[in-house]
Amino acid sequence: MTEFLFRENSYLRSTAATVVSLTAEGGIVLDRTVFYATSGGQPGDSGRLERADGTVVAIAAAVHPDGDKTAIVHVPADGEVRPEVGETLVAVIDWDRRLKLMRMHTALHLVTVVLPFPITGASVSEDKGRVDFNMPETPGDPQAIEDRLNALVDADLPVSAEWISDAELEANPGLIKSMNVRPPMGQGRVRLVRIGDVDLQPCGGTHVARTREIGPLRLGKIEKKGAINRRINLLFG
Repeated sequence: MTEFLFRENSYLRSTAATVVSLTAEGGIVLDRTVFYATSGGQPGDSGRLERADGTVVAIAAAVHPDGDKTAIVHVPADGEVRPEVGETLVAVIDWDRRLKLMRMHTALHLVTVVLPFPITGASVSEDKGRVDFNMPETPGDPQAIEDRLNALVDADLPVSAEWISDAELEANPGLIKSMNVRPPMGQGRVRLVRIGDVDLQPCGGTHVARTREIGPLRLGKIEKKGAINRRINLLFG
């Protein structure tokens, strides 16, 4: 089981860690990490592992092993030499990339505030993101949507995390906005992300601490992806 340091502090850029295992596919598992693993529409972090002898292992991606959300595998770039089990090193994320992902992920939460429809899919990237909604009609005033998003950004709302038990979430299904993806459950508790007094939903991703850190937003194309499915594309302004 890996200690996910980013769940308590998304701004941590590095940590000392110990290699606990190596996977057959070439991955590296640490006892603790600042690397977010691909899940929930957010890509995993890239970065490096700094060894005690001064050499560096470039990490191309971070993923969860199949069916195991309690561990994170750090995937080395091609040709990298893996450290040994038991070795102590420092894990360092690509902070510039992570911060962009944090900003966009938080921005997509705001999209679900402005457009309160059931979510059918979502994707986060460094420069853009999207949310798919179960939405029978295409919104008629894109500029009004963009203006409301930027008003929420400018309001500088605090973004915080809190925890509830699996049972509490089951008793409050209205907290779950996604139709297709269940929140990460099975470990006894679930993390909720709160944005001011406008949003509260289960989420395991990384976010900025205040909405003003997101920066200006620009609404992209609104696409029809089915009879009742609409895709909202979002970009940084």
